[in-house]
Amino acid sequence: MAGSTFGTLFRVSNFGESHGPAIGCVVDGCPPGMPLTVKDIQTQLDRRRPGTSRHVTQRQEADQVEILSGVFEGVTTGTPIGLLIRNTDARSKDYASIADSFRPGHADYTYWHKFGVRDPRGGGRSSARLTAPTVAAGAIARKWLALRYGTVIRAYMSQLGPIRIPFLSWDFVEQNPFYAPNADVIPELEDYMDALRRDGDSIGARIEVVAEQIPAGLGEPIYDRLDADIAYAMMGLNAVKGVSIGAGFESIDQRGSEHGDEITPEGFLSNHAGGILGGISSGQPITVSLAIKPTSSIRVERRSVNRAGEPAVVQTLGRHDPCVGIRAAPIAEALLALVLADHALLHRGQCGEREDA
Repeated sequence: MAGSTFGTLFRVSNFGESHGPAIGCVVDGCPPGMPLTVKDIQTQLDRRRPGTSRHVTQRQEADQVEILSGVFEGVTTGTPIGLLIRNTDARSKDYASIADSFRPGHADYTYWHKFGVRDPRGGGRSSARLTAPTVAAGAIARKWLALRYGTVIRAYMSQLGPIRIPFLSWDFVEQNPFYAPNADVIPELEDYMDALRRDGDSIGARIEVVAEQIPAGLGEPIYDRLDADIAYAMMGLNAVKGVSIGAGFESIDQRGSEHGDEITPEGFLSNHAGGILGGISSGQPITVSLAIKPTSSIRVERRSVNRAGEPAVVQTLGRHDPCVGIRAAPIAEALLALVLADHALLHRGQCGEREDA
């Protein structure tokens, strides 16, 4: 199956299905000699893990990662790193009713037309379950970036459905299941999600991702622009329908005198560019915003068709996230880490260690 490998020098090949025996990935191109343990990866997987609050899917997966290769005596060897995560709580019977029909808004319809066969159990290959290996691979990338540049990558939710969440402090983000940067809004978010679950419906969200301590010079001017590769990676995250860098669509209303970030001997005076100019990192924080659509698997009855093209009514039972954006922050961080690690290695290969940089 094409489209399962991502990256140029720091490459990740993702495999598995939602209800198969296991999921995982192979990470190729990680530099040798970097200390790496299961804990480094497990910490990030635990942040994405399902069943951690009443507001997400109640599928109980421990998501315990196994390192199969590429690490010897606690350090990376420079060879492919094999990572395995076993599925332990799949309930395939929940999907028997939709085996012959297509969920509106889901990939069921397009998978059937592309392959002529599909695995309806949990969405098979199109399930957000396959983001777990991405987070595992991203944990390796982010550790290398942190050791080499001091890079810090963080994400938070800035909007859940109609509720906007003003940024107050990073300190709150890891203290609540929404990755919200403002403790005052948590009761409102909880009430909204409780009502949504009772309705059997779903909602979208907006996630902000920020990478700090990124060296200037990563990226290329035209085809391999850093911002283009970031957008490409983020659109590979299930349910993402929009990606913007820096001011994004708000730049439409800005004049050049406002949008262009002025530069002084002390540095930039603003960051409307989101840390990227002409496809190349400026050294400022890289800021990315994601629009995430509502979950397609809902209990509300919807009109559709079956494989014969006949009318059908679809109601999805089972365990699903009423808002996939709630668990998206660690995944978005991982994707940004993978892109940045890949570009850092590409830059090193092309320009070496320039003393004047």
